[in-house]
Amino acid sequence: MKSVFFDPPRPRLFGHRGNSFDYPENTLPAFADALTSGTPYLELDIRTCKDGQVVVIHDETLLRTCGVNRPVTDLSLTDLQNCDAGATFTPDDGQTYPHRGRGIKVPTLEEVFQAFPEALFNIEIKQQMPAMETAVLELIQRTGRTAQVLLAAENDTVMNRLRPLCKTLEIPTSFSYGELVTFFAWLQAGGREDYHPPAQALQIPEKYEGKSLVTPQTVAAAHALGLEMHVWTVNETSDMERLLSMGVDGLMSDRPALLRQTAARMLSRLT
Repeated sequence: MKSVFFDPPRPRLFGHRGNSFDYPENTLPAFADALTSGTPYLELDIRTCKDGQVVVIHDETLLRTCGVNRPVTDLSLTDLQNCDAGATFTPDDGQTYPHRGRGIKVPTLEEVFQAFPEALFNIEIKQQMPAMETAVLELIQRTGRTAQVLLAAENDTVMNRLRPLCKTLEIPTSFSYGELVTFFAWLQAGGREDYHPPAQALQIPEKYEGKSLVTPQTVAAAHALGLEMHVWTVNETSDMERLLSMGVDGLMSDRPALLRQTAARMLSRLT
């Protein structure tokens, strides 16, 4: 099945963990609002719980998002979904907790697929062990989402296990950490040696450890290799405008409505 992930016109607008500015991240309300705001791509993170179910959560424990200091892998799906995924979300530094006690839970990846059948999904595997790549690919196939996903993993070990499975199913991937190091080392050396990108998308922050990763030169180099460059996490209008003007192919934002409005305004200037 041919992927349609790159079919929509650019720039690609990603709701980073949904609308995680106004809603608890990686939850159904956050994803629903991002799509309503007009960002067709949902960026999300996955792990497995104790009984092997693939669940949508970024951290290794529930402390930051649910206020429960337990590892995700120690809890069954039932116990995990009994936790309040809105418990710790506060828009005003702890003065209010508007989503606490409203029944928001950590969703499974299958629940997200079922809730948003038309969305495109940028899915990052956060867990190295126990290995979950086969379970993820089986779920994607069973739910008929093969053409709608890009899979990511920062961890090199995870990506080494994941990419062969993705190639078989023609699922695009992004670069792991080590692969990014190799790309930028090649670029710094002048790009003279033969280089074959292992993935289809460079998904990077604008800066890392004080170094600028996103520049007109790196964007041009990526494009010359047939790569797309997606930048995270961009929440200010001025940064969105600057990066889009630089020619990046996509932006990931906690504020999808602002991202959509900014991109639409910039496109209107060009027409």
